[in-house]
Amino acid sequence: MSFETLKEYVTAHGQEHLIKYWPELSENEREKLSSEIRKLDLADTNEMFQRAINLTKVILEKIDDDLKPIPQAHYESVPGLSKAKIEEYENIGFEEISAGKVGVLLLAGGQATRLGFGHPKGMYDVGLPSRKTLFQIQAERILRVQQMAEERTGKEGKITWYIMTSEHTMAPTADFFKSHDYFGLSEENIVFFEQGRLPCFDFNGKIFLDEKNHLSSAPDGNGGIYRALKTQGVLNDIVKRGVKHLHAHSVDNILIKVADPVFIGYCKSKNADCAAKVVQKSSPSEPVGVVCRVNGYYKVVEYSELTDEAAERRNPDGRLTFSAGNICNHYFSSEFLLKICDYESKLKLHVAKKKIPYVDENGIRQTPSEPNGIKIEKFIFDVFEFAENFICLEVARDVEFSALKNADSVKKDCPSTAREDLLRLHRKYIREAGGIIEDKIDVEISPLLSYGGENLKDLVENEVFTISPFHLKSIQETVTNGVNGKH
Repeated sequence: MSFETLKEYVTAHGQEHLIKYWPELSENEREKLSSEIRKLDLADTNEMFQRAINLTKVILEKIDDDLKPIPQAHYESVPGLSKAKIEEYENIGFEEISAGKVGVLLLAGGQATRLGFGHPKGMYDVGLPSRKTLFQIQAERILRVQQMAEERTGKEGKITWYIMTSEHTMAPTADFFKSHDYFGLSEENIVFFEQGRLPCFDFNGKIFLDEKNHLSSAPDGNGGIYRALKTQGVLNDIVKRGVKHLHAHSVDNILIKVADPVFIGYCKSKNADCAAKVVQKSSPSEPVGVVCRVNGYYKVVEYSELTDEAAERRNPDGRLTFSAGNICNHYFSSEFLLKICDYESKLKLHVAKKKIPYVDENGIRQTPSEPNGIKIEKFIFDVFEFAENFICLEVARDVEFSALKNADSVKKDCPSTAREDLLRLHRKYIREAGGIIEDKIDVEISPLLSYGGENLKDLVENEVFTISPFHLKSIQETVTNGVNGKH
């Protein structure tokens, strides 16, 4: 594209300031800037800004009559299910895993900046006895659930692991997996793809320059997964492999049951196209979004959007009426994903006012102290309203949810709480299998040994645990790493 054509293009869309410093740029810098501008459809970009701004102007009246909890027919709770029902769902899930029909969508784009880590969050080690990272724990859960499916069905199937990174985490994530020999998984069953980015705007819709030859942009939110699935060829891969069920979750939940056969089985048995795992809200004021129905559509209503009356409303049995806390743990049928990615552009846009560094009219890069513009992002759960058969599965928080978001100084959703939540759960598994362990003893159970408390009885029954910290390993780990025990 010649400079004249480029100038014509940006001017036609009111973004001519983007080439203001063209005369000062080297040939390479001009090529970089021109390439970034060409990649944007400025008509679309301007329309998106306008749509985002208009959406924020529409202040939704909080009409509680339009707000309804998930109907009972679309909601089940694992703690309330019989053993037989759980086994029924689990067997269906294992059949699908053994047939190679299950994939996992891992949202792993985040850098652990709040943790002061500076690397992809999946590479973080919370200080378990084994020193395993989040990526390793989740990889080993996939290996174990594949093994369990084969034991149950007699057929060996592979789970495909689709890992969404960001521009900055793609290379380090791929390198990390390679250097750890993919944690025992087949390289061909791990697919890395990259989340998209959206320009950052000032309040008038002008795209910021981050440098004279570089546009300012930010990741497009976890709802950017739909666009990325389509543009990066992942949807085609899902179809080619015959994957029918996708379990999507964020990387920072240390208790995640990856490719959970109970969840897969529940969704298949109900013929769901989209589903959410939820936990009971701990209190009316807990700052977590709630899965509910608004005007007949399934949505996640942010805690700030609930009136106090709605947040505190209770059922006759004393439970909160709006108790289904969203934990970014979802199911999609591949059919639903194929459909949704075609009208991804209809997804709601969320606007955040931010302090965005920019190059000012004098060519000097400024770092503002007050919000000076907006970042636009999409959320993964905004597709719920398009589902034809949406269902919810409530799970026990102490078994399936512990987020890692903050540094230890915050004392909540931090490395210490994640580590303690996992070790507490493992003590519970040991007791359920007949072992004797005090709360002060830290024993970690390898995911390769046990996915959810199974396979422990022969090892721990009547055993008294006194060594802390201790790592209870699988046979394959004891062969490669020496005896069971402390690292």
